[in-house]
Amino acid sequence: MSPLQTPGRLPIPAQATAPGDPAFLAQLNVLPQEAAERTLLTCCRSRAWAHRVAAHRPYPDVEALLAAADEAAYDLAPADVTEALTGEDLVLPRDPAAYSGHSGYSAYAAANTALVAAHGAYQTRFGHPFVICLDGIAPDEALDHLLAGLRTRLGHDPVHERELAAEELRRLARGRLARLARTETARETGRETGTNSPYVPV
Repeated sequence: MSPLQTPGRLPIPAQATAPGDPAFLAQLNVLPQEAAERTLLTCCRSRAWAHRVAAHRPYPDVEALLAAADEAAYDLAPADVTEALTGEDLVLPRDPAAYSGHSGYSAYAAANTALVAAHGAYQTRFGHPFVICLDGIAPDEALDHLLAGLRTRLGHDPVHERELAAEELRRLARGRLARLARTETARETGRETGTNSPYVPV
């Protein structure tokens, strides 16, 4: 099975710059509709989004693909946003050493505990997981950024928060799609760097 057709979690570099890889597009453009949708569902868990992006193939370049992904995300119905949000989860930092901006494991553990508690309160209030795009955030700042975002957004009214969550879903989908293209390029050339951020849920 091609890596393009393998569902699940993907490597997540800190940046989301599209490489414009024609080999990735060549594969995506010729996949059967159902297989293309499975690939796209690893980027956004809305079936309507995946169907629409897959249905508009072929794409001439990665930028055209990302533009279509954005447009499909903007046009999601409320039920589609709910479906996409339900498919998300919160991924915690896996390595205390990555939390180098603070002193020792105890600070790392305390921050994780606070994050889990805040996320539980968020899910109780809004009925879905907290989503945030951390592209461009340094690994040693990601945990603080998550906590600050959670605490701020807990104070929002549900309508405003749903709008913000939908925008974060769009940003996540765009970044994941760009990273998927870059990962395919690296696998084919043997230049996969492993510079992944463990903080963005995919």
